[in-house]
Amino acid sequence: MSNGGTIQMRLRSTVAAFVAALSVAMTGVAVLGAPGPFVGSADAATAIRFGRIQYDSPGTDNRSNKSLNAEYVVVRNIGTTSVNLRGWTVRDAQRHVYTFGTFTLKHGTSVTLHTGRGTNTASHRYWGSGAYIWNNTGDTATLRSGSGATQDTCRWTKAGSGATNC
Repeated sequence: MSNGGTIQMRLRSTVAAFVAALSVAMTGVAVLGAPGPFVGSADAATAIRFGRIQYDSPGTDNRSNKSLNAEYVVVRNIGTTSVNLRGWTVRDAQRHVYTFGTFTLKHGTSVTLHTGRGTNTASHRYWGSGAYIWNNTGDTATLRSGSGATQDTCRWTKAGSGATNC
């Protein structure tokens, strides 16, 4: 085999190894059914994603707790296992940050994070803010794991219906 053929084979092998590693890192599943242990942390294999974001509270923005709580973010677990969200964060582009305390999001469920105050439950969490978090004219929501790895982002660039499905 010529030198050119050797380089092509190395390149193919490198690309194949990269694709396999990326697949494992993103899904926890090896490609081509190759056996092996799960590689990476729970962060890399989770399926925690944004759902709907209601960035413009319906009605007049009067900063009442009712109005603040009508601004919210839905976080979904689309995976097959429950995930402890302790230390996970939701943040906007201006670095307003909500940090989950001890909280497990069961597989196939969601939790709604409201901007205002309230009593936390299994399906509703409260930021505790006295001001609106999400910009109606455009913003970026970022979901990070406890280790700081970005798990999902959702962006809108103009005022629209007041909500977006991520």
